[in-house]
This record gives sequence, C-alpha cells and structure tokens, in this order.
Amino acid sequence: MCGEKQARGDTMHPYGEGIIGSYAERSELLERMQRDGVRFLRLIFTDIMGQNKNVEVPQSQFAKALQGEIMFDGSSIEGFSRIEESDMLLVPDLGSYAVFPFDGTHGRVARLICDVYNADRTPFEGCPRLILKRTLAIFAQRGLSPVCGPELEFFLFLRDEAGHPTVRTHDAGGYFDLLPVDRGEEARRAIVNALEAMGFEIEAAHHEVAPGQHEIDFRFAGALETADRVTTFRMVVKKIALDFGLHATFMPKPLCGVNGSGMHTHQSVFQSGAAEPTNAFYDPSGLYQLSEMALHYMGGLLRHARAFVAITNPLVNSYKRLLPGYEAPVNVAWSEHNRSPLLRVPARRGLGTRVEVRVPDPSCNPYLAFAVMLRAGLDGMQRGLDPGPPVNQNIFEMSEREKKRLHITQLPADLAEALTCMEADPLLLETLGAHVHDAYLQAKRDVWQQYVGQVHAWELERYLASY
Repeated sequence: MCGEKQARGDTMHPYGEGIIGSYAERSELLERMQRDGVRFLRLIFTDIMGQNKNVEVPQSQFAKALQGEIMFDGSSIEGFSRIEESDMLLVPDLGSYAVFPFDGTHGRVARLICDVYNADRTPFEGCPRLILKRTLAIFAQRGLSPVCGPELEFFLFLRDEAGHPTVRTHDAGGYFDLLPVDRGEEARRAIVNALEAMGFEIEAAHHEVAPGQHEIDFRFAGALETADRVTTFRMVVKKIALDFGLHATFMPKPLCGVNGSGMHTHQSVFQSGAAEPTNAFYDPSGLYQLSEMALHYMGGLLRHARAFVAITNPLVNSYKRLLPGYEAPVNVAWSEHNRSPLLRVPARRGLGTRVEVRVPDPSCNPYLAFAVMLRAGLDGMQRGLDPGPPVNQNIFEMSEREKKRLHITQLPADLAEALTCMEADPLLLETLGAHVHDAYLQAKRDVWQQYVGQVHAWELERYLASY
C-alpha cells in the first residue's frame, strides 16, 4: 500500500506537505480543466517590479505543471537571479485557478498564480508573493488575519492610427458622469463582465474625476487573495481596453493639471478561527469606537509611511500625483472622515471597521505593497505606537506653521527621497529580505539617475530662449 501511495504522489511530495495540494486535489483540478475544455495553461508570477510574467504550457504538460515541475530561466527576470544560478521552478496555487473569458482561436486558456522556488525546491527569497506570505504568517502566529480592499483607478486613452497609445482622452466625463460624455461606459461593462466571469465580486464601477479616468471596485478579501486579484485586474483591464481600440494605463499621473490615479487600500484585521467573523479593529466602547489595536496599527502606518512609499509609490511619476491641490494624500496624519490626510477611517463600524490608506498608486507591486503596509501596522501594534489625535480639518488649507504645530509631516517629494527613507528604516529590510531590498533600491536608483540626466520639454520651453 505504501508503495502504491508513493507512486501516486500522495506522500513524499518534493515540496513538502501542503505546498501544492494533495494528490486528490490535483487530480480533481485536472478533471475540472478537462471539463472546462482548457487547451493552454498560463503559469503566472510577478517580478520584483510588479510586472506580470508567465510560462504557458499545453494540455500535455498540465499534470507536470500541477506538480510544480515547470522550470524557467530566472536570469532573464530583473532582480531575480544571476546567470550561474538561473534555473527556477513555478509552484502553482491550486486555489487560484480561473479560465480567461476571452475567445481564443487555438482553444480556451486558464491560469494559475505561482510562487517561485529555487531549483533545489527551496523558496526563492526574491519571490514577491512569498514575501507577502511570510508577513501573513507573522499575523497568523498571533491569531490574526488581515483583509484588504483596494480601489484601483486607471485612464483610458485613444490609440493613434498605428495603434500606439496617446494621451488623448476618449471622453470629457467627470466624477460619476453618464453617457454621452462617458464613452468608456461600454468598456467598463465589458471589464466588469470579464472580471465576474473569473470570480470577482464587483461592488461598483464609475467614471472618476479626470477626463478618461475610471474606477472599478471589487470586494475585500484576505490580503494574499486580494493581491492576486490586483495582478489579474490590471491584465484584464488592459486586454479589454485593447479590444475597444483604447489603451488602459495605471500610470499614476499621465496628464498634467488633473487628478492622478490612486489605489486607496482599505485594511482591517480579523480574529482567526473565531466562530463568527470578528473585526479586531472594532471596539464599541473604545475611543472613536476603535480598538487599541486599530489605533496602534495606524500609529505604525504613520511611523513608517515615509519609508514604505518607495514601495507603494514606486515610479518617478508617482510623486507627480502626490502634490497638494489634487486630492492626493501628502500629509502624514489620520482623520476620522475627511480625505486630506494619509489615513482615513470610514464612518462604518462593526464588521466594516477599517483604515483607508490613501497613498498607494496602481503601478505598485501589490504583494510588496501589502507586505510593507501590513508589517508597518503590525509594528505599531507590537510597540503600542500612538497615532495621535485625528486631524479632521482640511489639511490642504492649513499653513505650514499650523501643520508644524500639529506635528504633521510630509511624504517624500520625489522617488530619490523615498528611497533614502526606505534604506534608513530597518523594518523595510526585515520585511522584504536583503535580496529584494537591495535589488529594488539599486534598480530604482538607476531609474532616478536616468531621469535626472534627461533634458525635458518643460526645461527647453522655460529656459532655451531666455538663457
């Protein structure tokens, strides 16, 4: 009997117990893929910068893929590995299975989201998804489970005659506008249909403040599942936009003079294993009906915000969104309701008690962004950090003297300053690990040097004739 089990793959799995589901779970998924008529399987992972990557295998390789036996060259992925240690394995999360709702000329295509392992079947320290898993394991040791709910904004632009993206908007709509000014309505509906077909629960879809700007909100879930959904969301939005002859961009500030795109992230922490869902941020008798855990969590976010923005706002362009006057949170403070500070506590209480972190933008790597925000909040809980009183006035209208009196600091003004803050905060190194921490800093500093070395159109217009 023992020999029969080992031949089936029930025991002695090369990745150890629980890394890839049981023999029965893998067999069930293979049968489901056959029923779904899947011809190709995409094994999707993300690099350090948050770009989706994939290895696609045909039906003949499905069983091998579910065993975590598909290998790829990690040296071709920025920040992954050196050429002499390049072989890496893709270990799928069986629960992430979904069929793409797009018509394929060569057959239906499904996907599995994967973790990256070394060739010796040990976890790869540079895998962003595993970094988030490590952070969640720290919460789990304390009987806690974080949930996240992001609000992703994006722009839809026209393409030129050659199919290249432009910054010409497809409409003249504004916040919550309807047709005829919002020509992206049909594209949004198609995006919602595609996402729902892949298992998303969509809560709202609407036009945003700027022309060509849109938002689609999906239901909160555990942090890992939500990060997986963000990567899928961006891929689906871009694909559907292309079908409509448009270009979708998650660039934070593609247009000057209008609001940029954010990824406000609602966060709360639930007690694990409770008979009924229990939001650990809610205390009906607490100050503002918030638990001490919630207040300390916010204290941690505020303490580490100037460092973690290098991850949550990763582009040179990110800091052109974080400017006063465009509803962007540049002030390190919290509020009960108003939207001018970094953190906001929406009015809902009970199970819906949460903190809205308003700084992230949709260009970030969601695995790393969630990891650093959650770890900052956990640090506040562990150290009992005080967030101070809420700032319920409009900070955008305050003088610098008044902000100083209230101990309100500013976020970094640019990517270079953010990277300096990141390097100075030991919590970021602890959360990310040395491999990702150092590779990320080096890559982003290289980008900054390229940026500052350029002569931009604004400089020529401003100075060429005058000097």
